[in-house]
Amino acid sequence: MKVYLGADKDGMQLKEVIKQYLQTNKIDFEDLSETPSVDFVESTTKVAQKILADDNARGILFDRYGAGSYISATKIKGIIAAEVSDERSAYMTREHNNSKIITLGEQIVGHELAENIVDAFLSADYDGGRHQIRVDMLNAMC
Repeated sequence: MKVYLGADKDGMQLKEVIKQYLQTNKIDFEDLSETPSVDFVESTTKVAQKILADDNARGILFDRYGAGSYISATKIKGIIAAEVSDERSAYMTREHNNSKIITLGEQIVGHELAENIVDAFLSADYDGGRHQIRVDMLNAMC
């Protein structure tokens, strides 16, 4: 699994924390925002394109509050994303909703919590089964 990172200027510091966390834990990733995106729409689009091209990939987006990246991601057909600020939500959105992208707000989530959220998200697998009905409905909405 490859993890794609994207951030606007307000999410760069938290992205760098998570980038270091991924490196330390030897998790394959690509930073699509080495320099900050003009705004969260740009970084979201870059990450979403990678996710759509690789079903096994995951994305993490960073902005000030997480909301802008989340709103942008949900406008892209085939993308299921979740704005999260706790570990359980990160795990469950992957397990039950097949979310491939999470968004984190730098002004909302502290560094240690962000690492725990990323760990929970990346460790979860999609359950499928009864949840697939919901996933199909979500994908049909775009």
